[in-house]
Amino acid sequence: MELKKDYIVKASLLAEFETGESVIHLVIPADYAGQRLDHTLAKLLPDWSRSRIQCWIVNGRVKRDDQDCVAKQKVWGGEYISIHPDMPVAENRHGAEAISLSIVFEDDALIVINKPVGLVVHPGNGNWQGTLLNALLHHSPQLGQVPRAGIVHRLDKDTSGLMVVAKTIEAQTNLVRQLQQRTTVKREYLALVLGRVAGSGSVDAPVGRHPVHRTKMAVHLRGKPARTHYRILEHFAGCSLLHCSLETGRTHQIRVHMHSIGHALVGDPVYGGKPGKTAPEIGMLLNAFPRQALHAWKLSLCHPTNAEMMEWRADTPGDLANLLEQLRLHGEQNTHGDIES
Repeated sequence: MELKKDYIVKASLLAEFETGESVIHLVIPADYAGQRLDHTLAKLLPDWSRSRIQCWIVNGRVKRDDQDCVAKQKVWGGEYISIHPDMPVAENRHGAEAISLSIVFEDDALIVINKPVGLVVHPGNGNWQGTLLNALLHHSPQLGQVPRAGIVHRLDKDTSGLMVVAKTIEAQTNLVRQLQQRTTVKREYLALVLGRVAGSGSVDAPVGRHPVHRTKMAVHLRGKPARTHYRILEHFAGCSLLHCSLETGRTHQIRVHMHSIGHALVGDPVYGGKPGKTAPEIGMLLNAFPRQALHAWKLSLCHPTNAEMMEWRADTPGDLANLLEQLRLHGEQNTHGDIES
């Protein structure tokens, strides 16, 4: 087979996965000499993640000079590589359901959704139907051929706000890499926490599975690195409204980090606490809020197709907006800054 100058001959992803007969052919350039095979292929094939390429190697879908190979072996330039990509794990085991979605933006590569409170993102743990994934499969059936129906990050069931979904494997891989690099994807939240937060700051503490209560997360040394920045927006009697931004995206990160510094989220059923000494009506308001008071209000990222920086915002949901208004009407309030500052 004749090889093109860029070493890669392949059809579009969609055509490949529709036919199931795709083959990628390439020759290792000389300037990659001495590098691992999996690292080299990840650089030459940026549409796929290194973990996916490693799986192909382990499963015998990658041949080096028509021989089996291993991920860590060195390349020296000039090797002929053939790859038979496997079909992505289809989400056909999950049914499409006609569930209404609040779509903020959509094009050929992305869907940005304002997720409501109460909507589970992915089936599991007793929630096998009625999830965001089921809704996505109905809205865009092509997502059945993208792993996890294009979902690249999650929000907890009772956290509202913005999420991005990739409509192609190329877009999904690009967005996952942006999240890992922590430079172009920005996720910003409103969080109402218990107590009077003394000042703005950051929590830099590893988060992992709780060593005893396995359904919970916790700050502990064996966790993964996690960093949350927070800024005070308003002080109320008994609580504070914060603007939080993430450098990492660990499970329950904001909830765990705020709990770790003594300011659990209002209404948090897992990590929450009780209001301190305050007027009875304030205590009743805070205790009655039925979910963690957390809203993903702003999302920005680099578009995976045209590299344009894009930004979306979602208004504060009705239940949280109503609570904030009642707090403003019930007692002393101090405003510390605009959400945009």
